[in-house]
Amino acid sequence: MEKTQSYIGVRNGLVVCIDGCKGVDYKGRYYHSYSKDPFTFSSPEEMLNQIQTFFDEMRYPFNGNNERSFGDTKNTKTNNKELKKVMKDKELLDMKGDLGTFIIRVQHRQNSSWQGRITWMEEDKTLSFRSIWEMMKLIDSAMEQYRDDDEDDMPNW
Repeated sequence: MEKTQSYIGVRNGLVVCIDGCKGVDYKGRYYHSYSKDPFTFSSPEEMLNQIQTFFDEMRYPFNGNNERSFGDTKNTKTNNKELKKVMKDKELLDMKGDLGTFIIRVQHRQNSSWQGRITWMEEDKTLSFRSIWEMMKLIDSAMEQYRDDDEDDMPNW
């Protein structure tokens, strides 16, 4: 049966590959269309910080909570870097994690968080999330089978 949920769908779509898991900590790599190289992370926090930086560089989705200043704006940081796609969606979708693979489509960055959709590729399941915390809980619940400790408070896909 063909997987119907496996598509990128947005210009800032990411494929997150989880390669190792210990408790609620995991490590892996992620990919986006603007680099052929993987971006590795050794913790969920590192992954989130790197992805936030990518969104800031891309200036998409618009960050609803930008720093504001009044008066002299000469020192205002602007990034005019033009990102060019170097990887096709098909190539992105071929990337797989040892334990799990997720397509993350962040549609909004509002209220100091992210809102969007996440697809667990191995299960062909897509759910919406309203915050970074909710997205991380969904990944955690998918990785539950690889945990070395028992946690019953995780949401189910």
